[in-house]
Amino acid sequence: METRDITVLELRGNAIGSIFNQSSVEEAFQNKTLRPILKLQNDLLIQVFINYAVKQKSVFFSLSPDKKLNYIENVIQRDIKFRNALKGMIIAFFTLDEYAEYILNSSNLNKRMMNMLVERLKSQVQLIELN
Repeated sequence: METRDITVLELRGNAIGSIFNQSSVEEAFQNKTLRPILKLQNDLLIQVFINYAVKQKSVFFSLSPDKKLNYIENVIQRDIKFRNALKGMIIAFFTLDEYAEYILNSSNLNKRMMNMLVERLKSQVQLIELN
């Protein structure tokens, strides 16, 4: 499994954001693991959201900009099946050690993960359009 972990780390790149001695375990995990994965998976996550919105009768695409932001947040918070699929796309890029760390505090890390994903999608809402 060492080969997989090395490959995953090389693919993801380095930590994004600062990690200090006084950083909490969750903050360090966020900057070392979650941010690089979200950056790597960004294009896929946008396409997955577009596909979800299309399957939901494309209502999203006719909303005002403010309502689009609310839609993104509500969907990821309320549609558990969709949220779990998104989580899986992120967790798939954990190393074995990161996964062991994740399961110790999965509830808080899931909140961070989904909040970061929501903010990432909201900040790129202009890219979420039908082609």
